[in-house]
Amino acid sequence: MEHADHKPQLVRLKRIEGQVRGISKMIEDGKYCVNILHQVKAIRSSLKGLEEQILENHINHCVRSAIDSDDKSKSEELVREIVDLVKKTSKL
Repeated sequence: MEHADHKPQLVRLKRIEGQVRGISKMIEDGKYCVNILHQVKAIRSSLKGLEEQILENHINHCVRSAIDSDDKSKSEELVREIVDLVKKTSKL
């Protein structure tokens, strides 16, 4: 099965890497804790957005492709993976 294109997510991930480096510098420079925490929250929000993009991409490409292929066992497997993922992340 061909995988979805993740180039837009890679761009977003590079931006997140820059945010993490920025926090490292803030800590090295002894910046105020609350300012650091604001940046940590921003990164968490960015990661959540990245996760949502990848999930949407997966459903629209991989799952739809499996359903369109009439491979019932493959489409059921992919749907089960998503359900398991949602269950796992909802426990956090």
